[in-house]
Amino acid sequence: MFIETQAEAAPEGLTMRRRIVLAAARLLEEGGLDAVSTRAVAAAAGVPAPSIFRLFGDKDGLLDEVAEHGFKRYLEIKNELLVGDDPVQRLREAWDLHIRFGLEHPGYYGLVYGQPRPGRMPKAGQRAVAGLRGMITQVAAAGRLSMSVERATQIMHSSGVGTIITLLSLPPDARDPRTADIAREMVISTLTLPPVEGRTDTPTASRATLASHTMALRTALDQDAATALTPGERALLREWLDRLADGS
Repeated sequence: MFIETQAEAAPEGLTMRRRIVLAAARLLEEGGLDAVSTRAVAAAAGVPAPSIFRLFGDKDGLLDEVAEHGFKRYLEIKNELLVGDDPVQRLREAWDLHIRFGLEHPGYYGLVYGQPRPGRMPKAGQRAVAGLRGMITQVAAAGRLSMSVERATQIMHSSGVGTIITLLSLPPDARDPRTADIAREMVISTLTLPPVEGRTDTPTASRATLASHTMALRTALDQDAATALTPGERALLREWLDRLADGS
């Protein structure tokens, strides 16, 4: 289980804001997003409907906090995956965690990823992507990334979201867990390289190695605040390194 619910049944002692968030979360889990109207939330929380707008600004503000509530433990577990010796294996574990969370909590998942709006993603989704970017940066630092960090993050994130939404669209008894496993290995094999000692000497491997070297250099550049380059030079070098990595 990702989401703690023991304290949610007893609203005594909770602030009005928290009562509203928990009431909305219960409605979401029981009836999906369509059940989370401001009128229904106010009734479930035992508060006047105008309180929701006073505290959250609008319904989107409330839904953002509900998403934060639902994603909290998932993001904590994901952060724990930042430790370990093999950054590529950590990507696999992050993928499996993401898939499991999405299938176990479709209401929260759909709240964050199921209604895309250009230029806007709930804060919980932004943090999830930031955590993924951090993991992929570690792969780059190990010299095992075959493209830029940004492109790799977008590919893995979009592939994971697409896999979950596809599986959720099927009846539960028609969902084949191997689909997610196969998709994971296809993505990992595209984004990453074997350790240096295991690489073959071919033109394709040489281009991939160039990408891994450029991303390792970019990661080191980002971590070294004492570099002699000006901010403008650093930005230009980052752009060049990303272009080299993605062009490879």
